[in-house]
Amino acid sequence: MKEKVILAYSGGLDTTTMIPWLKENFDYDVVCCCIDCGQGNELDGLEERAKLSGASKLYIENIIDEFCDDFIMPCVKAGAVYEHQYLLGTSMARPVIAKKLVEIARKEGATTICHGATGKGNDQIRFELAIKALAPDLKVIAPWRMTDIWTIQSREDEIDYCKAHDIDLPFDHSHSYSRDRNLWHISHEGLELEDPANAPHYDNMLVLGVTPENAPDEGESITMTFEAGIPKTLNGREMKVSEIITELNRLGGKHGIGIVDIVENRVVGMKSRGVYETPGGTILMAAHEQLEELILDRDTMETKKRLGSQFAQIVYEGKWFTPLREAIQAFVDVTQEYVTGEVKFRLYKGNIIKAGTVSPYSLYNESLASFTTGDLYDHHDASGFITLFGLPLKVRAMKLAETKNNSK
Repeated sequence: MKEKVILAYSGGLDTTTMIPWLKENFDYDVVCCCIDCGQGNELDGLEERAKLSGASKLYIENIIDEFCDDFIMPCVKAGAVYEHQYLLGTSMARPVIAKKLVEIARKEGATTICHGATGKGNDQIRFELAIKALAPDLKVIAPWRMTDIWTIQSREDEIDYCKAHDIDLPFDHSHSYSRDRNLWHISHEGLELEDPANAPHYDNMLVLGVTPENAPDEGESITMTFEAGIPKTLNGREMKVSEIITELNRLGGKHGIGIVDIVENRVVGMKSRGVYETPGGTILMAAHEQLEELILDRDTMETKKRLGSQFAQIVYEGKWFTPLREAIQAFVDVTQEYVTGEVKFRLYKGNIIKAGTVSPYSLYNESLASFTTGDLYDHHDASGFITLFGLPLKVRAMKLAETKNNSK
């Protein structure tokens, strides 16, 4: 009986080519597994394509709600943004995909998992760290790193390889952007983006929305409610998280929200440039922050910002299944206990404009914040506070003056 390999299958040319390649070079029984994180119509025709290419079985696993509830929302609540701009769309998806691949491997009695990530990217690290954490006994095959037997160098080579194995598929030699899509975002790499001196060709690139210049001239008002940091309603309608993100994607895309052109530092040490479309995610993160700033005290907010940045780096580096990620997430969950309330804002030509925030747990006190004197604040108290708060500065200045005088 042949050993089974679980192939992380997207239906694209790379992973389709890997089906006959795995059979030819390892004599594996190839079980394809496509993990649906919200790729939309990219999943059309996958079963026929996998079977035509020689797979013995295809799993299509819908994990959209698990992705949203257990992977996206922890990052939203943490305010996790990598290098101030990247909202971790691909990074969050890889551990949940790997988790499902391991589950299918156990179900099928497979010995190996194969992925199509390149040897220069982050995804190879994210997939393999997750697999090591969840199933250290499973072997991993990464064809793009196996240059002694994976001799394919281009899209043309892949098409020729498939044809040589009597696999005629609807792929052509044309080149396009390298993309990764899920419910949270879509990324674009390649073509003109490979030179940072070039402006992105947005008219040919964007999938989820339009540029701010092409957005409507009239803005749109949005109201959201949260309970313990989780979004519950959008414009008065109660929805689950995945539905809220879907609708925010539509609204954000329409108004040119969430387009980021970034040169980021990959885990493997190189810089790479990409354009990310994250319309719904950008709105959700902004709405959550708008509510949170009303509720968290200063020390908690500052600590959370530091840990949120660290959380983003942990996720970016593929270290989801680690004690450190769990510990930081536990801290974040405590901070979210009272992040409940309503936020209002307007979307207009790439901007998210605040229009009011209400929470039963708001720490904003009008009597304190007002320029007029309130019952809770005596202006005279500030004198003593400034004396104590500035004492280290005063002592240092006095010591420097003393030292200067003694040296004369």
